[in-house]
Amino acid sequence: MTAPDPRDPLGLRNDAPILAAWLDFSRQAEAGELIPMGTPGHKQLQDLVGTVVAGDAPFYGGLDTIKHADHLRRDGEARAAALWGADWCRFSVAGSTHGNQALALAVGEPGQKVIINRILHRSLLLGLVLAGLQPVWVQSEIDVASGLPAGVSVRAVREALAAHPDACAVFLGDPTYVGTISDLPSHARAAHEAGVPLIVDAAWAAHLGFHPDVPPHAIAAGADGMVISAHKALPAYTQGALVLARTERLSRSRLDRAFDATHTTSPTGSILASIDAARALLARDGVELSDRLLRGVAAARDRLREVPGLDVLDGPGVEPTKLVVLLAGTGANGNLVEADLIAAGMAVEMGDRDTIIAIPTVADDEERIAKFTETLIASVEARRGDARHPVPAAAWTVRPQTVLAPREAFFAANETVPADAAIGRVSAELIAPYPPGVPVLAPGELITSEAVEALREVAADGGRIAYAADPTLATFQVLTG
Repeated sequence: MTAPDPRDPLGLRNDAPILAAWLDFSRQAEAGELIPMGTPGHKQLQDLVGTVVAGDAPFYGGLDTIKHADHLRRDGEARAAALWGADWCRFSVAGSTHGNQALALAVGEPGQKVIINRILHRSLLLGLVLAGLQPVWVQSEIDVASGLPAGVSVRAVREALAAHPDACAVFLGDPTYVGTISDLPSHARAAHEAGVPLIVDAAWAAHLGFHPDVPPHAIAAGADGMVISAHKALPAYTQGALVLARTERLSRSRLDRAFDATHTTSPTGSILASIDAARALLARDGVELSDRLLRGVAAARDRLREVPGLDVLDGPGVEPTKLVVLLAGTGANGNLVEADLIAAGMAVEMGDRDTIIAIPTVADDEERIAKFTETLIASVEARRGDARHPVPAAAWTVRPQTVLAPREAFFAANETVPADAAIGRVSAELIAPYPPGVPVLAPGELITSEAVEALREVAADGGRIAYAADPTLATFQVLTG
């Protein structure tokens, strides 16, 4: 009887061809059987920079020869397409950022409009720049009790499609960053009745669709394309993502060209193998792992509700495995609670004044989730203050005024001016406060006093002002003329 491979504790290699190739390659590397004369430059040795390169393996010329590795890739991707009910799939080593931009390049022609959810990831907005598409924004409603965005209403999308019959696609981010969900089947019907595809940035939803108590994934709900981050909700390497599509309304060859145009020609086999392994794990054990995750999150929500003033985001419109903790009723400042959690080795996805967002995944058992929950409660109790009403973050409430298409603005001449002089000018840059990383200003949008003040409030509260040329917000880049 062959001893289990410690690098493959659950024995996934038989259903994961890319993983199997990585296991074979890394065994040879560990045994010193390789003297490669190609890239990468570390040559599978740890003599110079140490173990930081351990496990790294090139896909082309590593897991298989440069001439034949695409056969291996196609095998793994075909298995993923079958699992998610798609007829086209590609594995990305550049995250959902790459996937979103590839889909933007695949749906239309420069100058065409797309109906798109405003609380999008910056990658989609920059995808519009790359593809030359013009956004028609639809807004999420804000839940008054929590100050957080709900899903996009089908009515809003139908109205946008009716007002812009020349639109070429609908883009939605679902679930949202805070775990709220839209009625994707109805959105798919609305898009298809208008003759356009529905594309979903489902970066946070790689685990959905594999348990009766979680929502279906976007493809199963009728979407034509979706992006999922294997590294966000599944046990895959950072940067691992999948792009999946049905090709009734999307061209397979155009999808391939768009994907390859924006992907590296030197993908690491380690990330691809981890995507393949996560897919095989989900296919085999998805129900059991999801069941464990659901039990852990449900117990955490119940426990948190026992704490006076503390609440969680929950209900039919909320993805059931996400843990969104509402702090306003306790008076605790989420930025300080987040700092306590980081000090305890329990970094969360997001913390702002009123909210903590934790991301339990299928890798977490009930004990780990419970330990995190008790640490969070201890911090809240230590940080208690006067109860307050939640204030929605700037990213959720921004009402953009588009003056120029994102692509035109991106390439237009610009200048740097003081903040006060920037008000009333057109932004040349994208500025996204973290958390949550949703743009408040984008190329081509009017800079308003409300937007500047909202950004200043985020900075004053300890948030990060990302992608701005001047993160102090003393100056802004604006279009000339």
